[in-house]
Amino acid sequence: MTTTGLKLSAAAVSRWYVIDGLEGPQAECSRLIDLGFTPGEPVAVVRTTPLGDPLVVTVRGTQLALRRREASWIRVR
Repeated sequence: MTTTGLKLSAAAVSRWYVIDGLEGPQAECSRLIDLGFTPGEPVAVVRTTPLGDPLVVTVRGTQLALRRREASWIRVR
């Protein structure tokens, strides 16, 4: 699914966004969808590690760690 918007990897910490769509390798995006990263779902970057990778994000009431590369496939508004 191709969409435009801000990448989750560039999103501000502690700010809520809404997922617009996913854009990346199909197998990896399918995995992210299985984890709850679906269009229309609220998502927030909770914190980053000192070197910036991975990011801790909240989606559907669950905190998950994502590599910055994976987070760049998630488009938010």
